[in-house]
Amino acid sequence: MNKQITQLKDTLEKLYRKYNQHRLIKPDPFQFVHRYSEPADMEIVAFLASALAYGRVKQIEKSSNNLLARMGDSPFEFIRDFDEQKRTKLKDFRHRFTSGDCLSDLLSLLKKVLYQYGSIERFFAQGYNRRDRNIIPALSKFCDSLTHMHVAEHNGEPNRGLRFLLANPSRGSACKRLNLFLRWMVRDDDVDTGLWKSVDKAKLVVPVDVHMARLSGILGFHSRKTVSLATAVQITEAFAEIEPADPVKYDFALSRIGIVGNCTGHYRSECELCELFEYCSRREDWAK
Repeated sequence: MNKQITQLKDTLEKLYRKYNQHRLIKPDPFQFVHRYSEPADMEIVAFLASALAYGRVKQIEKSSNNLLARMGDSPFEFIRDFDEQKRTKLKDFRHRFTSGDCLSDLLSLLKKVLYQYGSIERFFAQGYNRRDRNIIPALSKFCDSLTHMHVAEHNGEPNRGLRFLLANPSRGSACKRLNLFLRWMVRDDDVDTGLWKSVDKAKLVVPVDVHMARLSGILGFHSRKTVSLATAVQITEAFAEIEPADPVKYDFALSRIGIVGNCTGHYRSECELCELFEYCSRREDWAK
């Protein structure tokens, strides 16, 4: 490991120790997973909370609270016993352009998954191969399998809303929300649950949102104008040079800089207290 990478690793480790703490999870949508103690409920809530993790933080919190209130004490049991009556309970639900009907279509698929496999992990593991370079092939198979289930039942392609909830990497999507779900399930520390034992964390891909794209650009991990699957892979490979066994390790800590630290990418006096100040100050477009 060269001197530059060693210095960057030291900086990232400081951020990890500072931010990667259970008490700092809120307002991250991951907060909802920790409301539950049963692994079956936690897995379901993680999948749904990550699916709704788009838009403004306050709206995500509001919508997730709304959905979980409708599902009762056990989201796992709600989906396992999902029927037309429960579909009616979700009819008027909406989170931005995710309607209650779209969500019900997803829950109908998850009901089949739970009936046949018992958990989302066992279903996902069907398409997982440890020899794959990363998790993307397994994620594509996961989305394809769910889509095929829907087609077989309804004799038609999924609507746009369901396709959005199952953003398939085969279409070039960075799959931020699904990669976020996988991080929550696979990694195991004071933040992530480590509930899934069948997937190697070294295969995970960084969930790239606006904050991560900006900070990764500042660190020199990419120079792309748009976020795509190729961007996410490039960023992940850069992190893998620093932490090959756990390339997604610093995702939560870095996202706190944007969410908790209110980083906008523009200079403020508070910036000089940030661990990444040295890297930001090198940018030609970053003037005081």
